Amino acid sequence: MTKKYRGVVVPMVTPVTKDGALDTSAVVRIIEFFAKAGVSPLLMGTTGEGNSVSQADGLLFVETAVKAREQWSMINGQCSMVIYAGLTGNCFSEQLRQAEAYTKAGADVIVATLPTYYALTPEQMENYYRQLADAITGPLMLYNILATTHMSIPVDVIRRLADHPNIVGLKDSERDLERMAQCIEIAKGREDFCYFCGWAAQSAHSLELGGDGIVPSTGNYVPEMFQQLYEAAMAGDMATANRLQDETNEIAKIYQKDRTLGQSLTALKVMMQTKGLCEPWMLMPLTRLSAEEEKVIAAKATALS
Repeated sequence: MTKKYRGVVVPMVTPVTKDGALDTSAVVRIIEFFAKAGVSPLLMGTTGEGNSVSQADGLLFVETAVKAREQWSMINGQCSMVIYAGLTGNCFSEQLRQAEAYTKAGADVIVATLPTYYALTPEQMENYYRQLADAITGPLMLYNILATTHMSIPVDVIRRLADHPNIVGLKDSERDLERMAQCIEIAKGREDFCYFCGWAAQSAHSLELGGDGIVPSTGNYVPEMFQQLYEAAMAGDMATANRLQDETNEIAKIYQKDRTLGQSLTALKVMMQTKGLCEPWMLMPLTRLSAEEEKVIAAKATALS
């Protein structure tokens, strides 16, 4: 059984200029970089500073990525890239408008986190996703990330939502192996619901259990390694998949070790700068690292080449 939504989906950074404007030329470079590696982007997820992107820039981001994909296809032949667009916020009516704008602009799937100002009951979580799925035109993917929303969508709620005709999958970034296995079981054996692992360090393990895809932030720097990891796991070559897992885990330490999540995203952009992909500017409230720290990160990244 080959599912429609599968493979490597990189939570793409949002490249911006010094004044905070979307760097559209960098968007094109990164989309081309991903296309060469055979991976897809998730725009405006956690790695993409999704909560800090304005509605206008969010739409421009989707439009630019879709156009870059089309241009790549025209020059290089058919491109299997799927564009996932992240949806965040606490105003439901604004979310609906934004989701429809993204879909109209060419986004293939809307990926929504829970609204985060209020602590929600399981019933409220389920109601939110049902109403969202009923109202939008494009397919919807659930996005569970305890680290930033401070809430976890219960497995039973996910199991019920999986039967909704417009909910196509779950991207789960919660660091819980038992939960991972339970959610993968929900997606197994059905064509209409998929499981994507957002815990990059468990990418190979999730695929071995039967997961459909992985969402690694380190894929912004080495997308080809995660594509190779995915292909090896799909072929049953777990020795190769686990080797690549170990190697990518070491690369991740360069930007993640001893840093907050926000600081790690800045450091990741510094690594990408060494490949000419983007500048390490951030959207408020995040800021750049010190010049000395950026120099150390860039040196470590360059040494990998």
